[in-house]
Amino acid sequence: MNDKDNSAWLWLALTAAAMLAITMGARQSLGLFLSPLNTATGLGVASISLAMAIGQFVWGAVQPVAGAVADRYGPGRVLVAGLLVLSAGFALTPFMHSTFGLSMTLGLLMAAGSGAGSFSVLIGAVAQRLPAQHRGMASGIINAGGSFGQFVFAPLVQGMILLIGWMGALWGLALIVLGAMPLVRVLKRPVSESSTEFHEDKPAGEPLSAVLRGALKDRSYLLLHAGFFTCGFHIAFLVTHLPGEVSLCGLPAGVASWSLAIIGLSNIFGSLVAGWAVQRYRSKMVLFWMYGSRAALILIYLAAPKTALTFYLFAIGLGFTWLATVPPTAGVVSKLFGNRYLGTLFGLTLLSHQTGGFLGAWLGGLALAYWGSFTPMWWADILLAALAAVLNLPIREAKVLRHAVP
Repeated sequence: MNDKDNSAWLWLALTAAAMLAITMGARQSLGLFLSPLNTATGLGVASISLAMAIGQFVWGAVQPVAGAVADRYGPGRVLVAGLLVLSAGFALTPFMHSTFGLSMTLGLLMAAGSGAGSFSVLIGAVAQRLPAQHRGMASGIINAGGSFGQFVFAPLVQGMILLIGWMGALWGLALIVLGAMPLVRVLKRPVSESSTEFHEDKPAGEPLSAVLRGALKDRSYLLLHAGFFTCGFHIAFLVTHLPGEVSLCGLPAGVASWSLAIIGLSNIFGSLVAGWAVQRYRSKMVLFWMYGSRAALILIYLAAPKTALTFYLFAIGLGFTWLATVPPTAGVVSKLFGNRYLGTLFGLTLLSHQTGGFLGAWLGGLALAYWGSFTPMWWADILLAALAAVLNLPIREAKVLRHAVP
């Protein structure tokens, strides 16, 4: 790789990170609309949580499909379609006054659009254009982009709601999403004339169907899915219901928006550390410590006094592993099956993630409706996180050849 290529890989990763910052940041701020939507529609927290939970599942279901289309035809068309659909979802939501209507916008359009411009397409597109020594760090940079988006969008959306109302905030988000269109041009282009050399792990003549059949019989791949299910449960529960938890503790709404922003800021560092770590240590061990730390952190939170400082410290701890599970998870998939169909195979892993996300968002609303508290959800989260940590240990993964890392 020449000097021009050395700078090109970083530019490609940063562009993908910017795209994810917009699609992920906008979507991860939807919990801030739960209370305004409830007040405006009178549908109840459980009904609106169901619409958001459907969105969690759809976002995951879109990932393998979008990844497969991008693997076959390139990422450009997929990303453009995703941005258009995501923008339409934001623009149409203020006109919806039923659970079905919100399920169509929050649950279908926003989730499908965001999913088409998310991890499976972006990480897959970048990984296929880079040599092995840059892929781990590139995935960490892309992941950090999503976290930066959350850091920026959470206070931005809260401020927009206060200044121009929740409907104006949604229309503003629709315009911001459309502003990401120019980024697609960069992600469509190859890094350099020599970029074809980075497909050395493409299965020669092996069709996608055969790769999928083999993957779904692979014990390590299935264990990875099980652990990632817990990650989705954890993140969706928190991003949807953390504002409600803050309100139950008698704290102002600003504590929730700043907590979400702090989670995003902390995960920028966590994602970069994860990208560095997977190039030096086994990804399964990185995942073990991440999931284990979440269980311990929630236990500490439950025992702590519920003050603004507690939420901010909790957010720092949560944020460090928030989406930082993505680089090691994608890394295991890449090691097991190569990069030719990474968008598809990692997309299926994200489907497992968002199946957990559906339950985290929906059951959180049900817990509040039936018990008036999220306490049962916190304990479920602790148990699942501990189980996820243990399930990653038997995954088959070769040792990292550290001398191959620059």
